[in-house]
Amino acid sequence: MAGGASGPELAAAVSGAGGLGFLAAGYKTPDAVREEILALRALTGRPFGVNLFLPQPPPADPAAVDAYAGRLASEAARYGTPLGDPGTDGDGGSDGHDGHDGHDGHDRYDGYDGHDGYAAKLAVVTEARVPVVSFTFGCPAPEALAALAAAGTLTVVTVTSVAEAVAAERAGAAALCVQGTEAGGHQGTHRDDPRADGGAGLGLLTLLALVREAVALPLIAAGGLMRGAQIAAVLAAGATAAQLGTAFLVCPESGASELHRRALTDPLFPTTELTRAFSGRPARGLVNRFLRDHGRHAPAAYPQVHRMTAGLRRAAARAGDPHGMALWAGQGHRLARPLPAAELVRVLVAETDAARAALCPAAVPSPDAPAAVPDPGPPASGSTARDVPTVPSVPPASSAQSAHPAHPAQPVPSREGEPT
Repeated sequence: MAGGASGPELAAAVSGAGGLGFLAAGYKTPDAVREEILALRALTGRPFGVNLFLPQPPPADPAAVDAYAGRLASEAARYGTPLGDPGTDGDGGSDGHDGHDGHDGHDRYDGYDGHDGYAAKLAVVTEARVPVVSFTFGCPAPEALAALAAAGTLTVVTVTSVAEAVAAERAGAAALCVQGTEAGGHQGTHRDDPRADGGAGLGLLTLLALVREAVALPLIAAGGLMRGAQIAAVLAAGATAAQLGTAFLVCPESGASELHRRALTDPLFPTTELTRAFSGRPARGLVNRFLRDHGRHAPAAYPQVHRMTAGLRRAAARAGDPHGMALWAGQGHRLARPLPAAELVRVLVAETDAARAALCPAAVPSPDAPAAVPDPGPPASGSTARDVPTVPSVPPASSAQSAHPAHPAQPVPSREGEPT
């Protein structure tokens, strides 16, 4: 998670309703992350999470970055703004899942150099004793995971393959966020391999089954989840919690732009695609003009392409043109419901209960029955659950807003928890 879509207001609303809300730390300065943690704690005493990006290596082919810049010259002319410097330009926020449309200041957004202030942000969340910290684009060093665990933090690593899951377990992660190809925004792959472009990728249920057989950690399911019946399905498939992101983009507490919110259910944007067009890394977004024109030409160069297109995306947002914006969205985007976040959490819980009762009435405890606490049971990131199950010290999270425990019919006590 990155930018302003998932900020203190949304995370607090989700956590306050019993889910695990997450703050997006990507592209923000360490000081801004610290301020948002304080702001979130002022809004709720409930557990929450923070998502961090792992440092990225330099692009393998700098010449490809130059060639793409030449291709985008027409976009710079269209929007009357220069391309960003792929080597040094700050982000200033973006226009979708990872930022505010039209934000043109640099006070809260980092000059993203591929490291995203990782070391400093890691120090911030460790010092702040954040209940749950999740990681994207790689796996932290075992020493970093151990230090967070010693501070009472539950660590979650995003994985997109069995190999990544096994590596994260060996490194000492407390839980895994299993991300299917249906997910909106960036794919959290640990290694960006352009040779995999064009491949179908693994859907959530298949990936969840494979990972469940390979590791013994609690699993948070993420990717295309928009309804309680889908949450019930991933819980039945072995997940401890579900993570939802796109479902919460249209909530009033979301920091997503109005253009982005409207596009999610606009018939003019019926499909999504994985693309490098806006950032240089595979990310799922609504298919618009920019994606169609440039997607197949974009190099594997993150964050260089991200910096290069930042000004274009901001200019398109200011011009009210969704066809020049990165409209990150999962495959289920047409199912988005513009409800307040807390209400959406309650609706999702009720839908999950109903789906599980329809399949197996005994699976949903009666109101008078004592709540069952799975061991261990982490939450997810985003927003959608009553309470998070206990996990080795704290609940997990990942990139959005939504955790749903395995026994949603009753609140499940948690030691500390949350999710993005």
